[in-house]
Amino acid sequence: MSGLRRELGVWGAASIVVGTVIGSGIFLVPKKMITETGDVATLFAVWVFGGLLSLAGALTYAELAAMMPEAGGEYNYLRAAYGPFWGFLYGWTQMWVAKSGSIATLATGFFYYLANFRPELELRAFTIPLPLGEGGAALEVSTGQLLAIAVILGLGVLNWFGVKAGGRVQVGVTVLKVSLFGWIMWVGLSHGTRAILTNADAPAGHGVAGFFAALVAALWAYDGWNNVSMVSSEIQNPQKNLPRALVYGTAGVVLIYVITNLGYFHVLSAGEVAGADRVAAVMMKKVGGEWGADAVSVAAMISIFAALNGSILSGSRVPYALARDGYFFRRFAVVNESRGTPGFSILALCGWASVLVLSGRYDQLLTLVIFPSWILYGMATAAVIVLRRKMPEAERPYRTVGYPWIPAVFVMVAVLLLYFTLRNSPRESVLGLGLIAAGLPFYWHWHKAARRR
Repeated sequence: MSGLRRELGVWGAASIVVGTVIGSGIFLVPKKMITETGDVATLFAVWVFGGLLSLAGALTYAELAAMMPEAGGEYNYLRAAYGPFWGFLYGWTQMWVAKSGSIATLATGFFYYLANFRPELELRAFTIPLPLGEGGAALEVSTGQLLAIAVILGLGVLNWFGVKAGGRVQVGVTVLKVSLFGWIMWVGLSHGTRAILTNADAPAGHGVAGFFAALVAALWAYDGWNNVSMVSSEIQNPQKNLPRALVYGTAGVVLIYVITNLGYFHVLSAGEVAGADRVAAVMMKKVGGEWGADAVSVAAMISIFAALNGSILSGSRVPYALARDGYFFRRFAVVNESRGTPGFSILALCGWASVLVLSGRYDQLLTLVIFPSWILYGMATAAVIVLRRKMPEAERPYRTVGYPWIPAVFVMVAVLLLYFTLRNSPRESVLGLGLIAAGLPFYWHWHKAARRR
């Protein structure tokens, strides 16, 4: 018995998909995307392509999640398809790079928007005299980074109190954020006068390499569609509710993102978007003045808050599942008897994410997360093909639509994405790989112990 409780209904599960995916990305990445593509039509093509790619992943994961509704998500799929080594690498990567880095990136985005009200948050609080900063310089820590750490730890404590408490917060904040997005879309489309898909003042793009660099940014905005599978063992009727939450939630996010960008470019030129660190705030300021910028900054913070909560709720179940099977530090497998949560796993994940907040800028953290994540996303998607052959008699309450072409296309694009990410951002990509490789000695130690048992 895992000790975890099935207390999340279909709305709680769906809110993890929507609430975790729609975070800071839609407010921050359009600048990078138009800078890399240099063309508004191409930017929209990237949004649609990234959305379809994420939907292909969701369709595939729906089969795996319904087949193995256990805590840990991809950890279980990789372990079943390829053996404990690949399951371990996934869990290790989620703990030390992907999920913790995602949480750190979201918290950094949160303080970026709060700085719209309190500019002093961007000022230096202190300097760490070690060569950890840009170009080997000393690492400067801002007041906003300290605030981001406080938000992470506060949400960690909230989720320690129980999955039901975290789930209720997730549903409420997700409903609020979707309502706010509807308002932003309406303002952009009803008040703008600019012809959509024009390239006025557009920066020079970077061709195919720019397309994939923009795709990395878009996929960060879409990242999180898989998170609900990590809490499979806490969802009621998972064989039915998991596929619905994955597919409908991901499709809804794609629609919201495309319409939101139509609103941006209905008001702003390509050049204005390229110069906007907070594109939604710039759009609303142009339409309604300072009150508009302030309103959208509040909306962004609410959106990011929901994504942070969902990431902590789901991500903490991965090291828990790893430790439960003897491939991680034992303390992570302890479940609080009264609250039914892996309390230590939650707080440890939040603690490490807080350290990563200090490690770099938003765009550096973004690449650090995406590169290792998509290695394992590709392998987990391919697992549906492997398991059809390896476990043909297993019960599959849901089967992937378009099999095997949907999973195959996802895997092929993942390979291309990894190639261009490594070429465009070698420092962050190699750092991500290095953190993965650091887990190998630990794996051999735990694997030997498991064999002895």
